[in-house]
Amino acid sequence: MESNRDEAERCVRIAKAAIEAGDKEKAKRFLSKAERLYPSSEARALLQAFEKNDTAGNGPQSAKMAKGTEQPKAEKDSNASASSDTGKGHTQDQLDGVQRIKKCKTYYEVLGVSTDAGEEDLKKAYRKLALKFHPDKNHAPGATEAFKKIGNAYAVLSNPEKRKQYDLTGSEDQMQNNHRNGGFDYHRGFEADITPEDLFNMFFGGGFPSGSVHTFSNGRARYSHHQHHHHSGHDREDERADGGFSMFIQLMPIIVLILVSLLSQFMVSNPPYSLYPRSGQATKRVTENLQIAYYVSKDFQSEYSGILLQKLEKNIEEDYVANVRNNCWRERQQRSDLMHAAKVYRDERLKVKAESISMENCKELNRLTSLFRGG
Repeated sequence: MESNRDEAERCVRIAKAAIEAGDKEKAKRFLSKAERLYPSSEARALLQAFEKNDTAGNGPQSAKMAKGTEQPKAEKDSNASASSDTGKGHTQDQLDGVQRIKKCKTYYEVLGVSTDAGEEDLKKAYRKLALKFHPDKNHAPGATEAFKKIGNAYAVLSNPEKRKQYDLTGSEDQMQNNHRNGGFDYHRGFEADITPEDLFNMFFGGGFPSGSVHTFSNGRARYSHHQHHHHSGHDREDERADGGFSMFIQLMPIIVLILVSLLSQFMVSNPPYSLYPRSGQATKRVTENLQIAYYVSKDFQSEYSGILLQKLEKNIEEDYVANVRNNCWRERQQRSDLMHAAKVYRDERLKVKAESISMENCKELNRLTSLFRGG
């Protein structure tokens, strides 16, 4: 679904360039493609403007029309969110929940946890709220923004480095004031490294099925309300008749994953180590092979020694390398995205920002790789 959105945004950018170049047909073609992939208020507004100009015979003014229909990103996101949230019914409880999230000034308030909450407390709080506010389940106005805020809160607080920086900076209002005064940029410094949908999928194995989306065997999602106009009325009646059973089949994997997730909380004990200091595991040790730091409880040495300790440290090093590899991939992806945006928008500031990314995890991955080769 996210891949469709990225491709749709790319089509909109191509369409805008075509408008400026005076290629009206190419612009309309790419806007139509964007609408099929991932409907958005921006693409829809441009297409409607084209239709009005065609009716009035003002085709040459299409370049001006494109600029006139553009909105700030925050406004577009807000409008799109509002239109999608209010299109379906919602309960008063859902509306009250959204209002509560919007009023929260800190990420701890958003998740409803204390400032000394541990990893398991954060996970439990996120699971509960993510299921309650997922846009496919909660259609109250502002639910999409609340869902994003919940995901962002968990992504920041579950990351030890970002959490430490967040705790030092203060509440949301303080951070925004600091930014206005030339200080830390709240919106960029504390954005999650992962989208809310991807985070939700990591926990539950997939999002709530939406009535307007069908997933085919090749894994690509297509929006059915742009496909069904090719079907006959009889086909649509058959689809509605099968809708209830189809929905049940789609929900089954989600239900099973949720049950397994809940059961795992009671059946699986916490690991005997952590790569970061936390409550109950504050004693620092290093692995014998790669000298990787890890943290254990005070009675760790009485339980782990000899071969058992060697096996555990091997697992620790594998976890560490996997974590560094994933973070390196994110750094490369972030730099690549910024460089691409700098090239498309001819923005030197984006290029400078891309080149200023430290790539610390990639450097660490290279160090580990050289150790492996040397061994």
